Amino acid sequence: MDVSRPPLSPVTYPSAGDTAAADRSGAVYDVPVEISAVLGTVQIQVSQLLKMGRGAILELDRKVGDSVDILVNKQMVARGDIVVIEDRLGVTLTEDIKAEKLT
Repeated sequence: MDVSRPPLSPVTYPSAGDTAAADRSGAVYDVPVEISAVLGTVQIQVSQLLKMGRGAILELDRKVGDSVDILVNKQMVARGDIVVIEDRLGVTLTEDIKAEKLT
């Protein structure tokens, strides 16, 4: 059985004046990401979970005034504070997590 590899094209990077290449490299800006703000977490046993009903309260591992974790595609990238914007909630970014801490 003869298995051949497809021909590989050389990688080229856009120069400062190459607007067509810059437009292609800008395609990454159209990739959707999921952003989450985590208020806190809790671990409980399944038996406790099954006993919970409407109105049950889960006590999280954070205190009032603690920062929330900001996740992008389930990876923590920053911390922030909860803010109220009219009738909605938002997050003010207060701390970036450095790349070396992400791995």
